[in-house]
Amino acid sequence: MEAKKFTAAQRKALEALLDDPSPAVRAALLAQFARHGRESVELLRWLASQPNRVLALHAVSYLRELNFSDPVTEFRGFIRSLNYELETGALLLSRTVNPDLDVGASCLQLDAMAARCRQLIAEPATAREKCRVLNRVLFHEYGLRGNTDHYTDPLNSYLDQVLVRRKGIPISLSIVYLLVAERAGLSLSAVGLPGHFMVGCYEEHVPFFIDPFNAGVFLSAGEVYALLRASSASASVSDLAPTPVREVLCRCCRNLVNHYAAAGEPERARLFAEFVSEFESTHERHAQP
Repeated sequence: MEAKKFTAAQRKALEALLDDPSPAVRAALLAQFARHGRESVELLRWLASQPNRVLALHAVSYLRELNFSDPVTEFRGFIRSLNYELETGALLLSRTVNPDLDVGASCLQLDAMAARCRQLIAEPATAREKCRVLNRVLFHEYGLRGNTDHYTDPLNSYLDQVLVRRKGIPISLSIVYLLVAERAGLSLSAVGLPGHFMVGCYEEHVPFFIDPFNAGVFLSAGEVYALLRASSASASVSDLAPTPVREVLCRCCRNLVNHYAAAGEPERARLFAEFVSEFESTHERHAQP
């Protein structure tokens, strides 16, 4: 495949057109990308690693349609980019085992959930009142629940599968909660506790916490500490602080290492162990003063 270089102006124009819904524009872009070969792969992979979620997902879509896509390489590139965005990262992680994932379908499902929440929220509403609406929509209308019967099933960790199967583990259900909340205009944070995962709301005078694995039950800081002590986990104030996106996605990978090992799939366990190492080494390199 002939590799022709894009000019700076061409790169800017392609980026501006990437999310254009017109079939004619899409056909023209596909033809342009096909003519430029390896240069197109580099451009699209770079766009897929950027913080603009919409452009990143469109870039992944073009890579897949052009058969340029290598999901494992894309996820490694995302890890090394340091441009961590939760939805993009979660979907790229899912594609490492499901290259044919319909990214658009997952995004539309999240959009639909959020639209229903916005429909039910009566403004002005407090953050707690909005979270009650999210609980009604996600856990009652859509039936999301913790998979207590098959907790270590690796499918519980993939965003697309949680949306399809309506069940997951604490971290994956928390990711769904966070992505729907963001679309509904509510600012929440991931909270990675020792041995459990929740969502935190810091908008009110006194923070509160939501446990998506248990149908969105609200907990105070004291109640969270009590749960940790009951499970013999040590508790500190730092445990209730927001967890960075990097660590959320790295923790998903750690879970998958354990779950694939338990399922007798050592090759996939090794793959996710490599992702964990990539997250950790990338963070260490860039955390140096």
